[in-house]
Formats: sequence, C-alpha cells, structure tokens
Amino acid sequence: MLLLLFPFLLLSSHLQFGFAAHCTTITATKTFQKCMTLPTQQASIAWTFHPHNATLDLVFFGTFISPSGWVGWGINPSSPEMTGTRALVAFPDPNSGQIVLLPYILDPTVKLQKTPLLSRPLDIRLLSSSATLYGGKMATVHNGATIQIYATLKLVPNKTKIHHVWNRGLYVQGYSPTIHPTTSNDLSSIATIDVQSGSATAQHDNIKTLKTVHGFINAISWGLILPIGAVTARYLRHIQALGPAWFYAHAGMQLFAFFLGTVGFAIGIRLGELSPGVEYGLHRKLGFAVFCLGGLQTLALLFRPKTTNKFRKYWKSYHHFVGYSCVVLGVVNVFQGFEVMGAGGSFAKLAYCLGFSTLIGVCISLEVNSWVIFCRKSKEEKLRREGLIGGTDKGSGTHM
Repeated sequence: MLLLLFPFLLLSSHLQFGFAAHCTTITATKTFQKCMTLPTQQASIAWTFHPHNATLDLVFFGTFISPSGWVGWGINPSSPEMTGTRALVAFPDPNSGQIVLLPYILDPTVKLQKTPLLSRPLDIRLLSSSATLYGGKMATVHNGATIQIYATLKLVPNKTKIHHVWNRGLYVQGYSPTIHPTTSNDLSSIATIDVQSGSATAQHDNIKTLKTVHGFINAISWGLILPIGAVTARYLRHIQALGPAWFYAHAGMQLFAFFLGTVGFAIGIRLGELSPGVEYGLHRKLGFAVFCLGGLQTLALLFRPKTTNKFRKYWKSYHHFVGYSCVVLGVVNVFQGFEVMGAGGSFAKLAYCLGFSTLIGVCISLEVNSWVIFCRKSKEEKLRREGLIGGTDKGSGTHM
C-alpha cells in the first residue's frame, strides 16, 4: 500500500507546479529581451536590463481572483520575504472602476494587520510605472483577468540579483488592499532572479523539494504507520497463537514511525528557517504536539512495568491515552498539511485518503469480528454456567 502511494505523491508534486503560465517577451506596447515563468499563481515576468546605466525595464503578468480584488508585484531590496517589499498594487478604482496602480511599502505592521495598508511613495528609484488589463481599454476586471504591471527601475550598480515578491487578494477596502490568501502557494510567491544572466536562485526549488519530502514522510509515518501500529496492538494481542509476536510488531512499527516522523519533523523545522515570514500556526502547533506525544510514548516503553506490578494499570491508561491522542492528532495534522500546501484537491491527498480509508475499513471489520467473538463467548459462558453445555465444549455448537 505504501509503495502504491509513492508514485501518487510524486505525481502530485509535479502536477501542482506544472500548470504555471508560459512566459512571453512581447506585449502590446513593448518587447523585452528575457522572460521567466514564476513558480506560483500562474504569474510570469519579462524584462530588459541595460547594464550601461543599470536600468531595468520589466512587466509582471498576474491574474485577479476576484472582480473587486487586487494584484501586486514588488521588489525587496534586502531579503526574499514579504516584509520590507516595495510594491506596486493594481486594483479597480472604487469610484470610477478604472484600474489604478499605487505604491505601498510592506513594513512589519502589515503582517500584524493592525492598521490598513496605506499608499505612500517608494524609497527606491522607480522611474516609471503603469498597469493595463489584458485586452485593452474595453477589458473588465473579473476572476481570472490578466493584469500587466510595467515598471522601470534604476538599480544599484553591480547588483543584478533582485528579490521579486508578488501576490493577489480578494478585495480592497477603499484604497487599502486586504490580506491575501494564506495557502502554501500564496505564501511562497517569492523569487530571486539575476536580471543579467536570467537565472533564478535554486532556493525556491530546494524549498519545494523539502516540502514534498516533508509531506511524504509525515503522511507515511504519523498518518499511516503509527495508526497501523495501534491497530496491531488492539486486534492481534488477543490471538493466542501469535504469542508475544504482536507486541514486537506493535513496538517495532511505533518506533519506526516515530524515528521516521522525527526526520519529517526536522525537515519541517528547516523549512521554517528557509521561509522567513511564512507561518502555518495550526499546522506548526499540531506538529509539535504530535512529536512531543510520540516522544512520551517512546519513553513509556523504557519504563513499562511488569504485569504483576501494581502500577501496571496506571501505565496502561497513560499509554492508551497518549497513544490514541498521538494517532488522532497525527492524522488531523496530515490533512492540515495538505491544506497549507495547497494540495487539498491533489492526487497526493486522494492517495492518502484511499490508504487511510482502507485502514479504517480493516479496523471496522476487525472490530465487528471482535464483538461477534465476544458475544459468542459470553453466550457460551452463560450456557456453561447454567449447565446447558459441557465445560470442555468449544466452538459455537450447543447441546439443548
């Protein structure tokens, strides 16, 4: 089952980024030398760099996600993150309905949403800027409408690597763009491009690969192997023919799931370090909770009392509570991970749901079988106490 999931997950990771728009160097008013497809939101950029005077002419291609929404592009002079970006944001004028392009500086207060985002002059050398809808003057803003944001910048001499930041939102309050969606794609709309060579840094590709590995490892460990280990203990321990084999299988799977999940947890920590300004509050908190519970379960194995110990029943209660809590939170966080990665409708989630639903089906079957056996044994025991069957009779047969 796990091997079948692997190609689905890899396929999904490629499909997720495979529908980006094709870039073009030709617009209705200008022709540029180079272009590049940006990694998220079906956006692209085209530019011409003039090294003799360090001037950059560019156009950003973005799409609206709402008729009353906004599309923005900007550069961050210091680091590849949203905070500190000098942005140009296009949206329909609330009075005239015509496209307006206004400058904004995204300081740390923007992230906290304490005050509305107000337009103010940029402190970079922006020589000119404009915005047009694809389709000319007769075009209207709608969901999926393409906007072209033009800008001419004077760059710092000998500094050709530019941190581009772009995004889009659902609506504008007055002339203040509101917060954009917070899916993985929206929070990863950053790219560092060398405008002279036309190459992008590999950081985004590395993050994308780490996200895929992080998701795959955690879905397999916390989302499948850990629940399978719990199922093993619940339904196999009563099979006398297995002896202690059920315990070794249970402990082995749980330990393997925890160590594999530790690798996924470490990758998640690394992703946080590589993505400043990108936070997934609930997913992060659930991840820490699951990891801590998994660690407590592992330590509990070292302090497991003997069956004759008077504290054994307390240890079992603790073990069951922490174990089932870890399993439930682990599965919940796997689904939360799909959402923050923007893979809510992906083949990866479908594959995981198929695998997990299969496990649930097996659990239901085993649970029903356990209750059938329990009821049958209870009935036989009652008949035995009443003397209706012999004490040595076994099976389902009875003598009336």
